[in-house]
Amino acid sequence: MVYQSISLDVTDGLARLTLTQPAAGNPFNAEFCRDICQASNELAGRKDLRAVLITAQGKFFSVGGDIGMFMKMLDTLPDAIRDWTSTLHMGIARLQRLDAPIIAAVHATCMGGGVSMVAGCDLVVAGKSARFGAAYPQIGYSFDAGASTALTSRMSIARARRFMLFNEMLTAEAAADIGLVDHLVDDDQLLAEAERMAVQLSQGPTRAYGEMRRILNKALRQPLEAQLEDEAQALAKVAGSLDAREGITAFVEKRKPRFQGQ
Repeated sequence: MVYQSISLDVTDGLARLTLTQPAAGNPFNAEFCRDICQASNELAGRKDLRAVLITAQGKFFSVGGDIGMFMKMLDTLPDAIRDWTSTLHMGIARLQRLDAPIIAAVHATCMGGGVSMVAGCDLVVAGKSARFGAAYPQIGYSFDAGASTALTSRMSIARARRFMLFNEMLTAEAAADIGLVDHLVDDDQLLAEAERMAVQLSQGPTRAYGEMRRILNKALRQPLEAQLEDEAQALAKVAGSLDAREGITAFVEKRKPRFQGQ
């Protein structure tokens, strides 16, 4: 697959998805919306996928929306946004359905849609100089890219509301304090630490991870009885997997399990 705004490489089950429009600030433009949808389709079709690591090139992780592009098409923006979000949102939804955990490594300023996408990842690792901005209200926009679900899951509805309404800009430390960032590391250690965590997850019980991801994404949005039944059905399903058999055998034999993602 040929991409214009990202690169995607899968090695030993670990997919490395990199935003590659550094000169423009890695914006969420038409090319990115299309590419993230195509990338999610590619990843969903792979049988060897075990984890996904998202990084970005350049002095910004992402500036969010492409304001320059918006300015050139003010009269046609509503139709264009419906078009762009049809692919962007499908891509994000399909990434959330993967068994493979998703890790984001944020090295610099991350704004708007970039924050929304990062918040939806299972693990967010940030360098100490990273910053996270709401961005949308500054241009009179509401949000997209899953912000309403991802941000409220991470920082509570009340805190997400404040973040958005007051157009806050958070330091990496402040983002970690409210749950937007999971691990805060020195800038020069960011990629190595994110890679280490991604590799660790890529060697885990992938099918069990997938069930965990999907059930947690529904937490607090359905009745307890439905959540309990989903847990029971998922647990019964993974109990028949090769990784579950290996996990139990390794525990009894007092050795480290060798999961294969099956």
